Amino acid sequence: MKRFRRHGHDSQRDKLKQELYQFNKTVEHGFPHQPSALGYSPDLDLLAIGTRSGAIKLYGAPGVEFMGLHDENATVTQVHFLPHQLELVTLLDDNSLHMWTLRAHQGVSELLEVGRFTLTGPPGAPPSVTRVTTVLAHSSGELLLLGTEGGHVFVVEVPGFRELEERNISVEDVQARIPEEYAPRRNLECVEALQEKPLNPRQVLIGYGRGLMVLWDLDRQCAIQYFLGTQQLESVWWMEDGEHILSSHSDGSYCSWSTTDGDVQSQPEKQDTPYGSFPCKAISKVLQFPTKQGPPFLILSGGMPRASYGDRHCISVIHSKTHIALDFTSRVIDFFVIREGQQHTGDPSALVVLVEEELVVVDLQTEGWPVIQMPYLVPLHCSAITCSHHVSSIPLKLWERILAAGDQQNTHYSNKPWPINGGQNLAPEPPQRDLLLTGHEDGTVRFWDASGVCLYPMYKLSTAGVFHTDADPNDNLNQGAEGEWPPFRKVGCFDPYSDDPRLGIQKIHLCKYSGYLTVAGTAGQILVLELNDEMAEQVVSATVVDLLQGQDGFRWKGHARLDVQEEPVSFPPGFQPFALVQCQPPAVVTAIALHSEWKLVAFGTSHGFGIYDYQQKNVALARCTLNPSDQLAMEGPLSRVKSIKKSLRQSFRRIRRSRVSMRKHQTTNAAKLQEINARLEAEALQEMELAPVQRRIEARSSDDSFTGLVRTLYFADSFITDSTHNTPSLWAGTNGGAVFAYMLRLPPVERRMDDPVTAHQAKEIQLMHRAPVVGLVVLDGRGVPLPEPLEVAHDLARSPDMLASHHLLVISEEQFKLFTLPKVSTKTKLKLTAIDGSRVRRVGVALFGSSRVEDYGENSLVVLTNQGELHVISLPAIKMQVHHPCIRREDVSGIASCVFTKHGQGFYLISPSEFERFSLSARWLVEPRSLVELPDKSTLDPSKSRLRDDGRGYDGRGVRGVSDNEVLQEIQKSLEGDGGQMGHGDNNIKTPQANILSNGD
Repeated sequence: MKRFRRHGHDSQRDKLKQELYQFNKTVEHGFPHQPSALGYSPDLDLLAIGTRSGAIKLYGAPGVEFMGLHDENATVTQVHFLPHQLELVTLLDDNSLHMWTLRAHQGVSELLEVGRFTLTGPPGAPPSVTRVTTVLAHSSGELLLLGTEGGHVFVVEVPGFRELEERNISVEDVQARIPEEYAPRRNLECVEALQEKPLNPRQVLIGYGRGLMVLWDLDRQCAIQYFLGTQQLESVWWMEDGEHILSSHSDGSYCSWSTTDGDVQSQPEKQDTPYGSFPCKAISKVLQFPTKQGPPFLILSGGMPRASYGDRHCISVIHSKTHIALDFTSRVIDFFVIREGQQHTGDPSALVVLVEEELVVVDLQTEGWPVIQMPYLVPLHCSAITCSHHVSSIPLKLWERILAAGDQQNTHYSNKPWPINGGQNLAPEPPQRDLLLTGHEDGTVRFWDASGVCLYPMYKLSTAGVFHTDADPNDNLNQGAEGEWPPFRKVGCFDPYSDDPRLGIQKIHLCKYSGYLTVAGTAGQILVLELNDEMAEQVVSATVVDLLQGQDGFRWKGHARLDVQEEPVSFPPGFQPFALVQCQPPAVVTAIALHSEWKLVAFGTSHGFGIYDYQQKNVALARCTLNPSDQLAMEGPLSRVKSIKKSLRQSFRRIRRSRVSMRKHQTTNAAKLQEINARLEAEALQEMELAPVQRRIEARSSDDSFTGLVRTLYFADSFITDSTHNTPSLWAGTNGGAVFAYMLRLPPVERRMDDPVTAHQAKEIQLMHRAPVVGLVVLDGRGVPLPEPLEVAHDLARSPDMLASHHLLVISEEQFKLFTLPKVSTKTKLKLTAIDGSRVRRVGVALFGSSRVEDYGENSLVVLTNQGELHVISLPAIKMQVHHPCIRREDVSGIASCVFTKHGQGFYLISPSEFERFSLSARWLVEPRSLVELPDKSTLDPSKSRLRDDGRGYDGRGVRGVSDNEVLQEIQKSLEGDGGQMGHGDNNIKTPQANILSNGD
């Protein structure tokens, strides 16, 4: 009976876990890492980006996002949507083609891979014969034309990926009718371009690398026109009338050809090199669009003078007398133009450019062609991210003030709305307003709306203006000089260069109730800022804090501190600094804490910690934690790199010595030799700390480097000296396993500006194993973590229980230890290392709400280990609840970048430009929920709906023209007949019936 009750209790506990905890990776925020291909569907109004790692991402209206990942770890080289369908095709650099569909399931669309195909070619043929270089998704939606490296064009039927051998276009067929006098006829090289003729989908233009272009009739299977270009071909473009062709070439020129001037044209109608007579780089792509009134838009990429501007990444836009070379900071991958109107046949409205580090959308209808601000795909890494800070449930007033400050920064953006709006966003409205703050290498802090699926930029704070830097304030990169040729204009916000690496932001803390913000940097600088809706001009004077406290024998070998501006500085509306603390030595700030109710900021470095009273603008405490033997802490980050290299050299010398020793002893056991070498190489890596490794629980020497480095700071109003009087206090944890508690005396409110804040050391705890202290939490009499400053005053939290005894939870890298207060005696502990050899890397307190009971929730600890695993640990019992693998253990930067929210979610960098969002909560989940449907058929162009022969009811293959419903019925019958299998030979593909019927018929 007793065992039955325990089993019942366990099942009840498991049920409760299911109601509280559920792990999901939900959405990727930011810009895809290493993009390699761009696609666009005017029918669906969706944008597609492929990456080098084999990911395919689709974006429509804000919140409409899809992601797929190819099984093959290969680069996506091309993305093509099938016209008037919910399918798209990707080409990888392993020469495989993949079919994807947006299939509706339970009211939302899913991106699914439904087939793959690789050209086989005749037996014994060289690989170049079937190496695909370009793909044309025919407007009929039934065919893919695949141009290859060998010059052949293969015709493949979709969705079944069946090769139509009788319709293939061989290079021999094309060569047969080339005039004898055409010099490059023997070797046409690869197929560079395939373009369908406007108004006549049965004719396709084939462009070959050597310059030849051929107009091919798909019905008659023969060439009808030859354009005998002699320059290396880069791209081709049909004019809308179907009577003129543009071709761009490797010498920086583009040509115009007429299709009405006979079967063979040896010279273009017009040839132009936009950037002069000196040798130019290739024009990789050229487009031209008519306008209802006035001259056309000509848009081309590349073509810059090779000697002077060969390193520029440019797209030129030419319209009437306006000519601008859009100058990007990274390589152009591809671009397309969005046109007005329901069928996208009107004037050009926006130019969408994908470059390696960002996506830029230019408004072509507003004077000056400004950039349109993006609701997603914003490059988070425009300057490298150095730290993150998340704030949940922002009050509406603060939210609106931050938005207003951001709006005043965005006056250079176009007023036009975002032009890509495919699909429906079905995700519920976010229950609260959340902010993600990212600190950057250039001294900026960026505020992001992290409430929903889109990580939207709200406001940017720059701290560089407080200091003297090498930047020239008159250097305006956005505008070229008057009369300059080429007429460059800088576009995009990606700027990987920092004026001074000391500006880098290392720690951020925002109080959402008071609007105070503190940011700390690489050179020991701590700024305290407040939100001001008006511009202000003020001097920010520095208060220097000597953390060495006069100790002799130390000499700082690292960087110098930043020079502060002595003149008044003009600060725009937004967060404005009013106080500056400068640590001496100017080492990286490793911890900060802000208590806006007490008007105090605590800060720590590798040398000690202090308290700054920002109301009186003076230092209330400075404490040195530096170990007398720790010279490494005085060397600065650059010297640290040298010491790592020295450590690596020593390890590899041991490897070489071991090999010499083994040769002397004539050891012939190869397996044993490999094992010893692997062990020594692992030891070298362990010394470098490049990858997380399992650590034994063992006491660490007090002589270890950086034992005095302050890892965590925590303000608490609790019982320090006795169990009857609670007092304000500051707790500090170090890398050497020490915890210091300081009792603070705050003057009464009426004398707050006159009497100083004082601090006296009350406690010191030394952990037995000296493991680094990474977190401190005080629990009140109910076992609940103390509320945030001002949280109770705003009626957003219960007052802490001051009747029962409080507890201090000390979280080290290796264990969780609960002490009673004020006696500081151990109550309970949990050794994480003893369980799985892990070390705690990140920790946060979160409230987990029940998915069933609206007003029930539990506070827990969320922990990330060096193994990349997430653990949830109950409070105050310190019991393991759930754990999930989340980040690869080799991904050190991902683990280091992780930040938790107050409601059981989190973010970590999966690349320099992307945050992965995850949730451990069963109640709070932010993920895309979207539906994409085919547009109403009445809006489609009937001339492109199917491959029909005019007036006869037969298409080009001799098959009677049928209605769409008849086609669907035939497909359904074939599916029922073969169990859902379609295809031939080795190219079988599973095509679910729901995929075929996904247009709702």
